[in-house]
Amino acid sequence: MAELARAVAALRIVGEDLDPSEITALLGCEPTTAWAKGETRTTHGVTRVMSFGKWGMEAPETSPADLDSQVSAILDRLSPDQGVWSNLAERYDVDLFCGWFMERLNEGVSLAPETLASLGARRIVLDIDLYGAFEADAPETRSVPAVQKWWPGRS
Repeated sequence: MAELARAVAALRIVGEDLDPSEITALLGCEPTTAWAKGETRTTHGVTRVMSFGKWGMEAPETSPADLDSQVSAILDRLSPDQGVWSNLAERYDVDLFCGWFMERLNEGVSLAPETLASLGARRIVLDIDLYGAFEADAPETRSVPAVQKWWPGRS
């Protein structure tokens, strides 16, 4: 299996009544992105009033993908207190967003048991978006029979 080409990862804590300063105090670290419900934000030239609060921490992009190091880059900066994480998970939506970018038809990634345990102990949902590379000139994307060889009945 080929290595996954590239990965981005970010911890996201989201809730209607979320106060970013409270989350910062609980976790002991400044976020890379945050806002409260009712704040005005402009993104890509569009201004909108936020309907929920968010506290987020991004990890450096990795190429090839290395989610283990990305999780460590985030969680090593934050409180290890299980009570804090339990409280956050009961009050807010807490997840680790992962964007995984492929350059070939078949790429993969493995996660260490310690990484999975760290996320689980903190009740952090793993949210994965996969981005495939299906270019007309890429030989591995021209032929469906190659996929059918591994997954019979698929087209």
